[in-house]
Amino acid sequence: MKTIDELLAEGVAGKRVFVRADLNVPLSGTTITDDGRIRAVLPTVKALADAGARVVVASHLGRPKGAPDPAFSLAPAAARLGELLDAPVEFATDTVGESATATVAGLADGQVAVVENLRFNAGETSKDDAERGAFADQLAALADVYVGDGFGAVHRKHASVFDLPARLPHYAGHLIATEVGVLTKLTDDVKRPYVVVLGGAKVSDKLAVIDELLGKADRILIGGGMAFTFLKAKGHEVGASLLQEDQIPAVLEYIERAEKTGVELVLPVDAVVAPAFPDLKTKAPADSTTVAADHIPADRMGLDIGPASGKLYASKITDAATVFWNGPMGVFEHPEFAEGTKAVAQALLDSSAFTVVGGGDSAAAVRTLGFDENAFGHISTGGGASLEYLEGKTLPGLAALED
Repeated sequence: MKTIDELLAEGVAGKRVFVRADLNVPLSGTTITDDGRIRAVLPTVKALADAGARVVVASHLGRPKGAPDPAFSLAPAAARLGELLDAPVEFATDTVGESATATVAGLADGQVAVVENLRFNAGETSKDDAERGAFADQLAALADVYVGDGFGAVHRKHASVFDLPARLPHYAGHLIATEVGVLTKLTDDVKRPYVVVLGGAKVSDKLAVIDELLGKADRILIGGGMAFTFLKAKGHEVGASLLQEDQIPAVLEYIERAEKTGVELVLPVDAVVAPAFPDLKTKAPADSTTVAADHIPADRMGLDIGPASGKLYASKITDAATVFWNGPMGVFEHPEFAEGTKAVAQALLDSSAFTVVGGGDSAAAVRTLGFDENAFGHISTGGGASLEYLEGKTLPGLAALED
């Protein structure tokens, strides 16, 4: 695929460049609680603006129902982008309507605009090719060139990700080029030992990647809510912990395959438990205790791996040459259940391995818990996209950027 470096070499002064970014940031009202995804697209936007392009930035945010919804407006993201660029950023109150058309027409060389949430238009996410294509045609009228830089959306067959590049000269932005380069090191050029740490709530979200990694990783460490389905599959009592009973047969198969193929599958040996899910707003005391992972009381739910598990997982990371981590070890948003995630993050920092944090909640945890994100090898902006890439799937947004 062609990259933005080639585009810049060709010259972009005066050209309208459509940048499909990922500005899908978490909001508390209109306050951005984590601007990592906005900062990730800065190198691309700044490079284009500095070269004299008229930059049109577009993104989705949340899951509106194909119609405008003020709760999902990109206005806060546009304002934050302007602050980070230290330059005015125009904001269009629609995506392809009068405001967008006028805003883009009013751009001078080197100026930047953000158009409203792409998902306010039903055509963006439509499964109907014609409807998606019609929306892509409207988007194409706003620009001369397309730059794909929203890695967090490349696994979606959406109009701005898949259909629009076919209608314009297209290039990969700095972020996508970096993400693909990093993921290549996890698939085609892996240095060993290769350790994978998987967490998060549901084991069903990770089955496909576990299936793929059982043939590639040397060790797989399991934490988060998904660990309790593994523990239950091994016959242990998990109390009121999150459990996906219907996934136990698949989990048993993976446990057996790991034993046969020599992949070390590591489960928690203890867990931090509480009578109920904690209040994440007030962070009130949750009456937590630590118990053995195979004897969780019936009236308690596991909400984090315990301290012994944290030490065990750190010891499994120490000698690694490559580490991929996707998913927190517990409910890290509450201080009583953050230690397991902290232990894994610190182990990655203490390791000499090439470390990749696989986006989503893991990336948010790194920042929320106060770690220096620059100390990790790479923090991905796309958890779902990263997992699907590792599963060996063809990602529509990447395929669309190929010539």
